[in-house]
Amino acid sequence: MAKGKLGKQNVSNIKNKLKRQQMYHKLKKEGDKSQRQARKLRQKEAEALGEDGPRPVQRTLDNTREVDETLVHPDDEEVAGEDRMDEFSAHFSGLQPPRTMITTSRLPSEQLLSFLEEVLTFIPNSEYRKRGSNPIKQVVKACSERGFTNLLVFTEKAKRPQTLWLVKLPVGPTARFKLTSLVLPKRISGHGRPTAHRPELILNNFSTRLGHRLGRMLACLFPHDPQFRGRQVVTMHNQRDFVFFRHHRYVFEEKEKEKGKAEVAARLQELGPRFTLKLKSLQFGTFDTQHGEYEWKHKPELDTSRRRFHV
Repeated sequence: MAKGKLGKQNVSNIKNKLKRQQMYHKLKKEGDKSQRQARKLRQKEAEALGEDGPRPVQRTLDNTREVDETLVHPDDEEVAGEDRMDEFSAHFSGLQPPRTMITTSRLPSEQLLSFLEEVLTFIPNSEYRKRGSNPIKQVVKACSERGFTNLLVFTEKAKRPQTLWLVKLPVGPTARFKLTSLVLPKRISGHGRPTAHRPELILNNFSTRLGHRLGRMLACLFPHDPQFRGRQVVTMHNQRDFVFFRHHRYVFEEKEKEKGKAEVAARLQELGPRFTLKLKSLQFGTFDTQHGEYEWKHKPELDTSRRRFHV
């Protein structure tokens, strides 16, 4: 064995199992000791600087993401001009109230139908229609003729929801999402029951051109005038290109602070369901898997780094 300090990457080269374990624990102990010393040093430096000193910022994949040239700034006049003329402008101007049709694959399971019952509770002006043997293109045409503004098609695999197609009617675009991490309300501890009030919508971190467009598309599912009296809020939070969906209600409670005095405390009660969406493609126009032209489509070669995000 070569002389000198042995790194963890070379421990696996030791053939004797007992010696390999001893060396591993020794290196781990030395590493833990150096981490404790570094932590104490940082604490002393922070105490010396006091409250006015800069606090260390934890490095995460989000705050160390690769610089994206398509990041949208709030005062970008070019993006604002495009928003006034895109496919979603009628919704944001109030000229086209949302009306959503929801359907499934041809033979939906009971699990998928149970999930759709919850979807109908948080998307206002939504209806479920059994698809039967009708192809999606025919469904898109029928929905456009009947005045629907959105079409949601849920498919499944092994009786678990797997894919969501979102079609903006009547001219598109069409987004395809992978649906994962579904938790129905009955599995959420202390969940509440939603009311018929129109919920408030919160969109977080849709920061690129693609994300901005996707956020506007998702916003078209909800009326532009929420009923705040219902205290219900739908949150779609984008983090590392995963869109986390949550459905909550604000609850205000009076708590006795001192004798004879009370204060109002606010908390959130989750209504459910909760799930995660990951964008797989965004297509010009309505549903067309054979001849459709794509605005964006996920490909393995796009994932050049763990810190590169697209939405």
